[in-house]
Amino acid sequence: MGYVVNGTELETDDQGYLLEPDYSDDAVSVIAAAEGITLNDDHWKVVQYLRDQYREHGHTPNFRNMLKGMGEIISGCDSKALYDLFPLGPAKQGAKVAGLPQPLGKGGY
Repeated sequence: MGYVVNGTELETDDQGYLLEPDYSDDAVSVIAAAEGITLNDDHWKVVQYLRDQYREHGHTPNFRNMLKGMGEIISGCDSKALYDLFPLGPAKQGAKVAGLPQPLGKGGY
């Protein structure tokens, strides 16, 4: 299952995560639509946060660290707010929608 973005098929693993990151906004829109998510400003803030973390650390944060980091970006952000944005799991589904490879393990930093 790949995603077609601007006429190019992006390779995914068996769970729909990109094998290589794609930082285009078009990729986010296509993947979000496939996940049944209608993007709003808070979704884009999470996408940008996860992309920044991936670029800086080579992986995305686990949920606990994501919650802490997003609390500094979105006022009043809590676990319910993040699950409202990404119901299948903010750390995993958020990374998928952000166009990043699948987060591995429970660890993180």
